Amino acid sequence: MGKVKKIEQVTHNPFVNLFDLSVENRLGNPGRYYVASRSKGPEELELSSGVQTPDGVIIYSLYGEKHDRVVLVRQYRYAINNYIYEFPAGLVEPGEDYHASAVREMREETGLTLRPIQVDTIFEKPYYTTIGMTDECCSTVYGYAEGTISSDRLEDSEEIEVVLADRSEVRRILREERVAIVCSYMLLHFLNDEQPFQFLNAGEEA
Repeated sequence: MGKVKKIEQVTHNPFVNLFDLSVENRLGNPGRYYVASRSKGPEELELSSGVQTPDGVIIYSLYGEKHDRVVLVRQYRYAINNYIYEFPAGLVEPGEDYHASAVREMREETGLTLRPIQVDTIFEKPYYTTIGMTDECCSTVYGYAEGTISSDRLEDSEEIEVVLADRSEVRRILREERVAIVCSYMLLHFLNDEQPFQFLNAGEEA
């Protein structure tokens, strides 16, 4: 098993930082590895503390009386200098329950009100986003959204279009657009399952 021998913090930013690791691989050979993290310092890194907490929350919600549309955001991202389709999402504030985070982020990004549903923890526990690059992990909250779309609460740095997509539009998006990977997996459920949240019942048997 590899070992982390030393951690050097390269950046000091409020939302994401780069850490330079001196490591030893399974054969005992030295090396370097770089990790991006939401942590403010080395002591907060999961590799230091051993504690896993959700950095963010991803919101999979259905809209409409028949629950036949899914709430998506088409958001500009600097990393690709382009727009990408995602679920509404955001960071969990210190001490904040991630279900409360989901309600807050949904309101801020879309203007809609989220009604979370209770699911087995197998579906909402924190999972890692891109472990080869970052220790970031996010919980997923499921629910139903209602209300009127509004951009009044968007931050200046956010460039977001809210999309209430039916199955026809979801099929087009998956074929033609850039889509975040977690979002794409869930959209396949939405596209193919008569009851999009039916898979959540599987947790009772797990």
